[in-house]
Amino acid sequence: MLVRLTQDLKNGFAPWKEMLHANGDKLKEHGMTCIFAGTEKDNDNKLTVIIHFATQEGMMAFKNDAELTKRRIEAGAMVETTVMTPMTAEAVTNFSG
Repeated sequence: MLVRLTQDLKNGFAPWKEMLHANGDKLKEHGMTCIFAGTEKDNDNKLTVIIHFATQEGMMAFKNDAELTKRRIEAGAMVETTVMTPMTAEAVTNFSG
């Protein structure tokens, strides 16, 4: 299942990106693949992430992972602003027509 995650950051994209790369084991544990992560062109603290979760249970495990949440906060994520939106299965990726 694809999910769009939006979140505000305190310290810009670089520390969050570093945290993501350092936690590849957590992504695997939750069956996650990061399809895209980036911030708005004019605001390095407005994050959008597109995630593929292998299962609904993996998404819930990510959402409830206190250790990973702590690491995200330490990287500047303002977790109280997190919005996770499930996307339709009828998606198009990497199309260059």
